[in-house]
Amino acid sequence: MEFPQLHFPSIRLRARRGEGGRTEVFDKGRGRWLVLTPEEWVRRHVVEYLKEACGFRAEQIIEEYPVEVNGMAQRADIVAIGSDAKPLIVVECKEPNITINHDTLHQAARYNAILGCRYIVTTNGLTTYCFERQEGGGYASIGHFPHFE
Repeated sequence: MEFPQLHFPSIRLRARRGEGGRTEVFDKGRGRWLVLTPEEWVRRHVVEYLKEACGFRAEQIIEEYPVEVNGMAQRADIVAIGSDAKPLIVVECKEPNITINHDTLHQAARYNAILGCRYIVTTNGLTTYCFERQEGGGYASIGHFPHFE
């Protein structure tokens, strides 16, 4: 399977051929091998971007973050924890051929109603939208991935 060049810096992955000939990559954060799906391709890039460009330490990035929405167990793709030990950014990843739209934002916003992050990011690796939660409620587009030093 070929994966497109994403609008994130290139990354290096530790890969192997798994059962059934599927490509697997090692996820250092979770300490396990994962099937390299198109969505996982995007997630791996975002995780590395959060570490390399945004200055998050590996232990501040939680993948498949459990969130209970309306009594149902859900999982946010990525949550970055701020220096105050509270969730700061929630990222919803889609595979590159999925259009990022209002449904994607609403999905992330539902997670964020529980998490209380300052930022929401939705991306398919080719298109990325970033939003900041406003004081009175709602979100404003910030047009760039949040950066922290």
